[in-house]
Amino acid sequence: MTEVKVPFIDLRQRFEEEKTELLACVERVLSLGHFVLTQEVDEFERQAAAYAGAKHCIGLNSGTDALMIALWTLGIGRGDEVITTPVSFVATTGSIVHVGATPVYADIGDDMNIAPEQIERRITPRTKAIMPVHWSGRIADMDAILDIARRHNLIVIEDAAQTMGARYKGRHGGTFGAAGAFSAHPLKNLNALGDGGFLMTDDDEIARKARLYRTHGLQDRDNCVLYGVNSRLDSLNAEVLKFRLERLDGVLARRRRNVELYRSLIKSGPVRIFEDKPHEQNAHVMFLVQAENRDGLKQHLAAHGIESLVYYGRALHLHKAAEKLGYKAGDFPVAEAHCDRVLALPHHQHLSEEQIAYVAETVNRFYGV
Repeated sequence: MTEVKVPFIDLRQRFEEEKTELLACVERVLSLGHFVLTQEVDEFERQAAAYAGAKHCIGLNSGTDALMIALWTLGIGRGDEVITTPVSFVATTGSIVHVGATPVYADIGDDMNIAPEQIERRITPRTKAIMPVHWSGRIADMDAILDIARRHNLIVIEDAAQTMGARYKGRHGGTFGAAGAFSAHPLKNLNALGDGGFLMTDDDEIARKARLYRTHGLQDRDNCVLYGVNSRLDSLNAEVLKFRLERLDGVLARRRRNVELYRSLIKSGPVRIFEDKPHEQNAHVMFLVQAENRDGLKQHLAAHGIESLVYYGRALHLHKAAEKLGYKAGDFPVAEAHCDRVLALPHHQHLSEEQIAYVAETVNRFYGV
C-alpha cells in the first residue's frame, strides 16, 4: 500500500483556495480605517440571521462569550442550576461556572448528545435552564428537550458552537431555545481568521441586553447602564465571515460527500460510524467514530501518514476543575465509554477521494477486515 499523507486540518489549503478573496477582504476593511462595530459587523449579523432563520444575530469575540452572555441576559447566576452534557468542550461547563451557576450533568444517548430522559432525572427546585450541545454538528433531540423545558418551566440555551449549517426537521440549530451560542473558531465550518462567535435569538430583549453586554454595558459613551465585557466581533473577521457564509453550503456538501464515502468504504464491526437520521442534516464539523482499541488505531494511522484526533478523551465531570462538583468515575457510563472509544478522522473539504479511500483501507487493515 503506497503511503499517502492525510492532514487532519486544512487551514493552509483553505487559504490557498480563498487567497484572492481573503486579501480583498483585508484591503476593504483596512482602507476604511474603522475596525470595531462597523457596517461589516452589521451586514454579517443580518446575513447570518437570515441564513439560520433567526430574528437577531449579535457578533461576539467567541462562542464561549456567546454562552456566558446568553446566561447573563436570561438572569441565570448564583444559586441556579443548569443541566448540560459531560461530552463537550470545557467552555460549556466553564460558561455556567463563570456566571456563578452550577453545572449539573446528564448522560448522553446513542447519538453522542444529551439524553432527554436523563435530563428529567436531574431536575431539582434549583434548576433554571437546560444547555444542550449539538455535538460535532448533530442537533440534539430538541422536540423532547423543549417538551421537558415547557413542562418544568425551564429556559433552553443551545450550545450551537458546531451548528452552522445543521438542521433538525428542517429548522436550523441554535434557533429552538431562548438563545443559541455559535463559534467561529478556525476549526468550525464557518470560520474566522482567529477567535470569533455570535449569539442568535428571536427575543428582542435578549438581543438588546446582549448588545449591551458585549460593549461594557455602554448605551453610549457617557451612559453605562450595566457592567458588561469587551466581546465585540471585529470588522475584519465579520468581513471574512460574510464571504465564507456565501460558501458555507458548498463546504458542507463536500464534507458530507467525504463522510458518505467513508460509510461505503470502512467495514462495519470494530468501527462504528454514526448514522444520520432522516430528520437530521448534520453539519459534520468533526467526523467522529467509535473504535475498538482506539489508541492502537490512532498510532497505526499516524504510522501511515494519517492524522487523527481524540475529540475528547475525558468526560467533563472527570476533569480536575470539576472536582468540587462532586462527580466520580462511573456516574455517566455512556459518556465515559464514548470518551474511551471516540476518534475523529480527517474529513475536511480539501481531501481527495484517493485520500479518503487510503484512510478507510488503513483502518480496515488494522482490524484485518
